[in-house]
Amino acid sequence: MLTKTDLQQIENEGLSVQQVVSQLETFAKGIPPATIVTPASIGNGIEQFDESSKKKLVALYEDSKSKKTIVKFVPASGAATRMFKFLFEFLDAFNPDEETFNRFVKKGNHKQLEVFAKSLKYFPFVNEVRKKIRENYPEYKQSRKGARIQNFVKSMLEEEGLNFGNMPKGLIPFHKYKKYATTAFEEQLYESALYATSKSDAYLHFTFAEKHVGLFKEEFEAVKNRLSKKTKTEFHISYSFQKPETNTIAVTLDNKPFRDQSGALVFRPSGHGALLENLNQVKADIVFIKNIDNVTAEEYAQDIAEYKKMLAGKLLLVQEKTFRFLKLLKKDTVPDEDISEIKSFLWNELNIKDIPSSKEGLFLALNKPIRVCGVVKNTGAPGGGPFWVKQANGTTSLQIVEMAQIDTADPHQVNLVKEATHFNPVDLVCGVKDFEGNKFDLTEYRDPDTGFISKKSQFGRPLKALELPGLWNGAMAYWNTILVEVPLSTFNPVKTVNDLLQKEHRPNL
Repeated sequence: MLTKTDLQQIENEGLSVQQVVSQLETFAKGIPPATIVTPASIGNGIEQFDESSKKKLVALYEDSKSKKTIVKFVPASGAATRMFKFLFEFLDAFNPDEETFNRFVKKGNHKQLEVFAKSLKYFPFVNEVRKKIRENYPEYKQSRKGARIQNFVKSMLEEEGLNFGNMPKGLIPFHKYKKYATTAFEEQLYESALYATSKSDAYLHFTFAEKHVGLFKEEFEAVKNRLSKKTKTEFHISYSFQKPETNTIAVTLDNKPFRDQSGALVFRPSGHGALLENLNQVKADIVFIKNIDNVTAEEYAQDIAEYKKMLAGKLLLVQEKTFRFLKLLKKDTVPDEDISEIKSFLWNELNIKDIPSSKEGLFLALNKPIRVCGVVKNTGAPGGGPFWVKQANGTTSLQIVEMAQIDTADPHQVNLVKEATHFNPVDLVCGVKDFEGNKFDLTEYRDPDTGFISKKSQFGRPLKALELPGLWNGAMAYWNTILVEVPLSTFNPVKTVNDLLQKEHRPNL
């Protein structure tokens, strides 16, 4: 199945033959789906804090953070392409010489396109696009409506224009203020100054696509002085790339290696689970994790920051108890009342329902990385959710499960998913050090059997791709997990360009 040329290519990719053979075996045997026992809900795995409790947790974090190292970890390697999917489809399908724009919209039921076309003046990049139109399409104003909209979209997306179609999502202008527009990258920096600082320093770690790193560096140089002056914060940026050796081999639908036109093997990025390697290099006491596109205009950021502090306060509270109990368990003898208190803590606060009986077992159950995950009420948004899941060893634990991990042919599992009250907005605060201050090796707390196989296409041909256990899914399967309800107002991702029309993305509306 693998030729001598293949073996050389595998080595050049930074992978071992053993890894690739193992991946091929995984395709052949498949990955067992997650076994959901029940959705997590308020009082059954999800905590809800009233205003008084929230204030106490915020105060705990505020009082402690000057003694802590804090990093905000932002996955930012995503391209903006999907944001503009319906606009690329429009460019492919529309010919202004053959039909009017209105006819095209009605004929194809292009609702998103219709909203976009009616709202051009509200987008934060409209002035930049108009400038490009003046350069590239001098006849623009005399053109018919369809040609004007087509030229507007071309000026946005294509290389001769602003080239948004080939840009990382983090560098697309998201918000228009009076004197300037800001990117998602800049808003992540601004927001971090409100909650992820220690002694007026903010440390952020971004995962970039290697080809885009120069663009992000330019943007940082362009905005850092303005931001530092506005927030009285010194920003420190570090970055890493998704490691090429985390790529996985693609296969045909009958599980043979998928090859390009020249016969070479095709390797693909293995999803956000590959970023566990990057996260594992972050050595801070507290790590906030948030996706690059989940930001708001400045006027909404303070409210969001309060909930971030609340989650961090909860982490510190749980950590303090965990570390105290671990120090107790290190002693030769532990009084029965302390053992009872530890078991109660495991059950009530760490959501561990299979309580070990031995002192050693209790120690192992406590001595793990901790994550506090904000979850929001279900609105039917795509994405994973919090569930009680039966693991391969028979124990039941709280997990964030993606739809791709669910057996959609099993009506019982599908019904459990439909009953879910909350979903995962990717709003995590993580404790990655143990009670003695040593950093955990996070790769030891991943469940390697929780990746998923997805169907994609390349070169116009179907293929199957193997994704590693997702960063907040199976990659954190053996962490101690706490779920806390946060309001929907903290979740404002930009999945399509039209999301920028929502009030949270329109300053001073």
